[in-house]
Amino acid sequence: MNTKEYSSEQIFKLLSEIPDPEIPVINIIELGILREVKFVDEVCVVVITPTYTGCPAMKVIEDDIKIKLKEIGIDKVKVELVLSPAWTTDWISDTAKEKLRAYGIAPPDHTSVDKKVLLGKARDLKCPLCGSKNTEMISQFGSTACKALYRCLDCKEPFDYFKCL
Repeated sequence: MNTKEYSSEQIFKLLSEIPDPEIPVINIIELGILREVKFVDEVCVVVITPTYTGCPAMKVIEDDIKIKLKEIGIDKVKVELVLSPAWTTDWISDTAKEKLRAYGIAPPDHTSVDKKVLLGKARDLKCPLCGSKNTEMISQFGSTACKALYRCLDCKEPFDYFKCL
């Protein structure tokens, strides 16, 4: 098929079917990784921004994008990794934040201004499992580098907090 048969909006919507490999309950659009879809000559150019430099999931996401587009007949694909502007948790949609909470991950606050957790300082967080604010940071790093590990002192369960970046 020809890339001219699809609009950038149609491709963008199609790519919303790609989940984040580390957090499969949210997709790459909800996470704010997918920045742009454009056509340059006969090539579909997809622009993505990693959650942090060196994120190991980016290669998987790039491969998933190429596979998804190949499924609809688009073989000429270029995935551009753009580092500026740097990704921020402000780009995570409110829908994705609720999905994170339901999945057991405390979502980031609505702003990336507070960088306490990046400096090893604990935050007052609500446990995504029981709702208690009686929580403590166990480790600055959780299941991935972009998360911190917390524990609820009421329900005793550990949980990840998606750090504000």
